[in-house]
Order: sequence, then C-alpha cells, then structure tokens
Amino acid sequence: MSTIQIRPVSDLRNNFADIEKTVQSGNPVYLTKNGYGTMVVMSIDSYSELINPEERIMDEADKAAASTDVRLTSDQVFGSLRRKING
Repeated sequence: MSTIQIRPVSDLRNNFADIEKTVQSGNPVYLTKNGYGTMVVMSIDSYSELINPEERIMDEADKAAASTDVRLTSDQVFGSLRRKING
C-alpha cells in the first residue's frame, strides 16, 4: 500500500518527472496552494476509470470472453439476470 502524496502545486513545475512517475504507477498526487488542497493529478487511465466505469467493465468482459470458447445466448444471460432480480 502506498502513502498519500500531498505536494505543493509548485512541485508540478519543479518536480514534474517525479509527479508523473507517481501517477503513472496508479497513485494520485494531491496538490496544495497556500496550505489548502487545490487539485488532484492522476493518470489518464485512472481518470477514464473514474468517469466511465462501464467502459472498464466492458473491457474486462472482453478479456474474459477472449480467454474462453464458451458463448452464451442473450436469453441465457438476460434470463439469468431476470431470475436474480425477480427472485
């Protein structure tokens, strides 16, 4: 588990490579100005997952489908979901 990175906003200019390395490893960097939180820097991948979780889920489903030859019909999938929802 990594520690939370809280840095002054001036580090964005002065230590960009270090901040970039941190966010590319999947950890956000919290920036402060005059001692108060002002913004968060994160990787594009982390941001995409945050704003579009459905896309991430579909990517995971595509990976799972690529790892097997098993295929289900829409009736099998949605029938199973209906049974779970309706009890």
